[in-house]
Amino acid sequence: MIHLEIVKLLRSRRTWVTILLIDALPTLVAVLLALTDLGPRPGTGPAFLSAVLTDGTLFPLAALAMVLPLFLPIAVAITAGEAIAGEAQQGTLRYLLVRPVGRTRLLVAKLVSVLAFVVVTILVVAVTAYVVGTLLLGQQDITVGTTSISGSPLSTQELVGRTLLALAYAMLCMTGVAAIGLFFSTVAESPLGAALGTLAVLIASTLLVTLDAAHALRPFLPTRYWLAFVDLFRDPILWRDVERGVLLQVVYVVVFLGCAWANFSTKDVKD
Repeated sequence: MIHLEIVKLLRSRRTWVTILLIDALPTLVAVLLALTDLGPRPGTGPAFLSAVLTDGTLFPLAALAMVLPLFLPIAVAITAGEAIAGEAQQGTLRYLLVRPVGRTRLLVAKLVSVLAFVVVTILVVAVTAYVVGTLLLGQQDITVGTTSISGSPLSTQELVGRTLLALAYAMLCMTGVAAIGLFFSTVAESPLGAALGTLAVLIASTLLVTLDAAHALRPFLPTRYWLAFVDLFRDPILWRDVERGVLLQVVYVVVFLGCAWANFSTKDVKD
């Protein structure tokens, strides 16, 4: 069942069109930074942007920072929202459940399919950003190494290790979105309703993060620590927000997947 769902995902034209559209934004930004003077001069402006402009090997992190707050969550919300609600709308959910599959197994297969979308999308964005960044923005001399945001040198091994941690952290954040979307997919009658419900949660979280009146709620909002992966490229690494972000996303994944399972296992499928 899981194999069939992943094959279905990878064979879908919409999957690759979505990934290409997400990938287009950081690529366009890299081209603009290389061909124009839109970015600040090296050594000026935010430390993260300054480091990226002097070393294209850090551009995958800038690409993640571009797509993580908006475009990637929208894509994940739509994909997760369609998981169960899409089958129900097309009239195929009842057929799937008649077969000896089981609701838990079907839910797990749908979750794995959404996570496969997350992994493929983030890897495509990271690889493309690395290629485009090194070609257009250049890279540090291999004998010197990459410079961290704090200004200290990073060896190639350290850069690779921290980049992999950043990608894994971004995947975990989107797993939280997938769990929320999957829950709404078991509740809503249509994929659009499930996607809009998920996006409503994320938009509300994003707005509350910026409000001083919501200070007490801020540490518990799902979008609060999404960009904490930047701290992995400081020297020394600032683990506080990263650890809080990991713990928070794990809680959201467990809670919303549990709610999705509880609702779907007792759901009356009529179509």
